[in-house]
Formats: sequence, structure tokens, C-alpha cells
Amino acid sequence: MDSFIQKAEKLEIQAYKKPKDLKSIKKTHVAFSGSPLKHPYNPKKVILVADPLSTNPFYFEVKKDDIFYVEEMPNIVNLEGEAITLARVWVKKMSVGVRCTPFIVEDIKGTKTEK
Repeated sequence: MDSFIQKAEKLEIQAYKKPKDLKSIKKTHVAFSGSPLKHPYNPKKVILVADPLSTNPFYFEVKKDDIFYVEEMPNIVNLEGEAITLARVWVKKMSVGVRCTPFIVEDIKGTKTEK
């Protein structure tokens, strides 16, 4: 588990050949937007943090081979003045991805299980 809990590096967006008709890829692919990062231990996968400045961030994990096209979007800037890269990633329909939402484990008020 320690190997996964580490800071992921920014992913340099590779040049993808722009499709002739972006509207036609909606039939075969789904777009996800966020900040792309290198997977911490699997170079064949990409992590896409959906809202990197949110107080409740979540991310998608997809295989690089399932990505058809990447559109660069305008960067955003955090409170420290660092630019955060954003992209729209087109992923093949019916491919398997993972959506992860981190949370803090705690009792919900009024439902403690004390004995």
C-alpha cells in the first residue's frame, strides 16, 4: 500500500492526431475532463483528477491504450500560483476504468456502534 501512497507526477500530454470529425467519436468514446497524472506504479495507466482544486477530489484511472484522443484545456492556477494542467480525455466505450473517491473513515453522528 505504501507504494501507492505517493505524489503522482504530472503527465506530459502526448500529441494525439486530431480526428477529422470530433462529433463522430461520441458514438464510440466518452470524454472525461481533469488533471492528468502519471500512475504511481503502472506506466500503462493514467490517472485523471476530475477537480484538482476541490476539497472533495476524486479521480479516474484508465489504460493508456483505451485513450483515443486528448484535448488540452486552459490551465488553472492554485492558491500557491502553480499552474495545473487540464485536459479532456476521450476513452473508448466499454473499456474498464476505475473511479476512486477518497474519504475519511469515521462514525456517522448518532450511529456509533459502541458496546
